[in-house]
Amino acid sequence: MPRITPQTELDQLVALIAAQADGLGIEAIQSQSNNLTRRTLQRRLALLVAQGRIQRLGEARAVRYVHVTQGFVSVPSPLGSAQILAEVYVPVSPQGEEIKAYVRQPRAMRPPVGYKLAFLEQYHPNHTAYLPQGLRDQLHAMGRARAAQTPAGAFARDILNRLLIDLSWASSQLEGNTYSRLDTERLIVFGQAAEGKDALETQMILNHKQAIEYLVLDPTHAQLTPDCIIALHAFLSDGLMADPTAVGRLRRRAVDIGGSVYLPVALPQRLEELFGINIQMAAEIDDPFEQAFFLMVHLPYLQPFEDVNKRVSRLAANIPFIRHNLCPLSFIDVLQQAYVDAMIGVYELNRIGLLRDVFVWAYERSCQQYVAVKQNLVPPDIFRLRYRQALSDVVAAIIQNDEAATEINVIARVPAAVTMPDKAHFTTLVLQEFAALHPGNAVRFGIRPLVLAAWKERHGGTLSSQAESQAVWPYSLHTKAMDPGPMKNHIRSNFEMLYACEVQP
Repeated sequence: MPRITPQTELDQLVALIAAQADGLGIEAIQSQSNNLTRRTLQRRLALLVAQGRIQRLGEARAVRYVHVTQGFVSVPSPLGSAQILAEVYVPVSPQGEEIKAYVRQPRAMRPPVGYKLAFLEQYHPNHTAYLPQGLRDQLHAMGRARAAQTPAGAFARDILNRLLIDLSWASSQLEGNTYSRLDTERLIVFGQAAEGKDALETQMILNHKQAIEYLVLDPTHAQLTPDCIIALHAFLSDGLMADPTAVGRLRRRAVDIGGSVYLPVALPQRLEELFGINIQMAAEIDDPFEQAFFLMVHLPYLQPFEDVNKRVSRLAANIPFIRHNLCPLSFIDVLQQAYVDAMIGVYELNRIGLLRDVFVWAYERSCQQYVAVKQNLVPPDIFRLRYRQALSDVVAAIIQNDEAATEINVIARVPAAVTMPDKAHFTTLVLQEFAALHPGNAVRFGIRPLVLAAWKERHGGTLSSQAESQAVWPYSLHTKAMDPGPMKNHIRSNFEMLYACEVQP
């Protein structure tokens, strides 16, 4: 398995390059980067270029790497001291460049257009293709789970903690949300809202979290039906609509699109009919990538809701990936301007070339993130997932009732929901929880640090012998040859993070 470059090493390279306004050549970078081999350094620089964090300028011996800031990069002028700003953008096809040039014109120079039914009528599921076959084959190769066939949604569930943060942050950022990724992680994992942020921005992030969990935690929800799409809107728009009755409801009034001359369908009856047709057509498409892209094109174009349409389309685009157990699409690192330009191209020109460029680049970035993440994950303990609430209840009950953490006391509190064949293993897991319990993780059970400290003073002795003796590391069930010694705390910490997403804000 190839070694995954630690993020800190990449950050150090970016900081080194950023320290020089004119950028650095590869020789200068190598001399200041801890004796990295040239081949290793070239790979890391290529990765940072692909991530959009630095830009490669010049040719041959004149190549320099410069830091990317705020969507633009400072490029030294060949004439000397003058510098120009080069826009950082996704790789764009010739068709995409044409669309970009058109939508960048002043709004007053673009003639108003309305909804064109022909744009939808020209599409025939499984005969028309927005994504050519060769491109779809490449996307399948990138997104396929690196494992044997597993149930629908398994890939997304395996990386749920990471997906909750990335997709909530990236999708919200495309709407102008100013939360950083770190702020988003603190909000989702610990329920801590960022200081100085608008309450609506916080609500937007939390709405994404709920909508993603709705699709991933129970894959039966991930269906291409009108009810599912409306449910996504209800989650994503909760607390954000001027009219509360518009949450989870098709719109009943005309709307316009900020920054565009496009005027969507206004008649409610016609809108409802077209909404049903759009979802039915999407459901008929066999290829998951074509299906996802169709939703990204036609849901925002129809504008079925008063607001939050693009957010709905981005999460709906993940439904085919969940159903086919493919890498999800998080929109990580997608520039807002590129996405907005692409959508205006669909609205005003009915041309999908630029949005296709954005979609393909965004999916490749997501795969780079999540295939690497999944390779480093220990398989989740399905037994623990099934009984996670019962485990929490038993631990909390024993502490709150001031009982010792003994096998007898645990058995006495095993709930009826635990089946008879599972009771022995359930008891072992409860004792493992007590063996690993400390003030930092007791919050998972609703136990305050002072309460835990007082309980340990009275019952710590009974815990040590029996609980520790039965605390066989559960992951040995999956990797029997693994010595859990020095890695135990590290893996345990990662596993607890998977459940931290369930802390309610």
